Amino acid sequence: MTTEVAALAPHPPAVDGSADDRAAAEIATAAGQLLQSYRLDAERAGQGPAEVRAAGDRLSHEFLVAELARRFPGDAVLSEEGADDAARLTADRVWIVDPLDGTREFGEFGRADWAVHVALVERGELTTGAVAMPALGVTYSTADSPTPTRPVPAAPRVVVSRTRRPEPVMAMAAALGAELVEMGSAGAKAMAVVRGEVDIYAHAGGQYEWDSAAPVAVARAAGLHVSRIDGSVPVYNQENPWLPDLLICRPELAGKALEVLAR
Repeated sequence: MTTEVAALAPHPPAVDGSADDRAAAEIATAAGQLLQSYRLDAERAGQGPAEVRAAGDRLSHEFLVAELARRFPGDAVLSEEGADDAARLTADRVWIVDPLDGTREFGEFGRADWAVHVALVERGELTTGAVAMPALGVTYSTADSPTPTRPVPAAPRVVVSRTRRPEPVMAMAAALGAELVEMGSAGAKAMAVVRGEVDIYAHAGGQYEWDSAAPVAVARAAGLHVSRIDGSVPVYNQENPWLPDLLICRPELAGKALEVLAR
């Protein structure tokens, strides 16, 4: 069974936590508001999807880089939309950002499953993250992450892409007798697990550090299991930012999910 999810229930933005937690949430939220405002104007003006997607990527990237430089002038930045600077490899603090996660969905007016990711790596450790979902008016962060409390159903819910379904993920879903829930961006999928609307997000088709850093930080803060699909810990701010697979799930399901994914 496949269930389409187009809109997700919001939670309040973060109000507590460290200065970095609050900054990540504020910056991600502001970038998201900028994107949402542009998107509404673009829809009214009748702009096409390709133009909207390209402009959204650029607009959010420029804002994030400028705002991080203003607030944290000594920190390095790794952005999906920016040129990689090798200086980040020796920096104590590196912000990893995805200015527009779910670019495809952003260009489809009416969809809410796109996000802005802002994460911080300090001396090799992922410490802070925020995922803004601007079309819903909500930001999840390491300062304030809801912990799923609903019992895991007999048929766990596995969130999957609308267009790409890697064989290991589908094999895992079949082994668990899972219900499939379709959704867009990586951030939207991960936050659906945080919110308790789905139980497992597994990816095995190729991603980069900016796709998962902020969602992983928020999911960890919510008490969820987070790992690579081989069970290892995701490591960030590597020379090659390719980080192709991920598992975020309810802790009760981690053992079985990893067992099947390892086959």
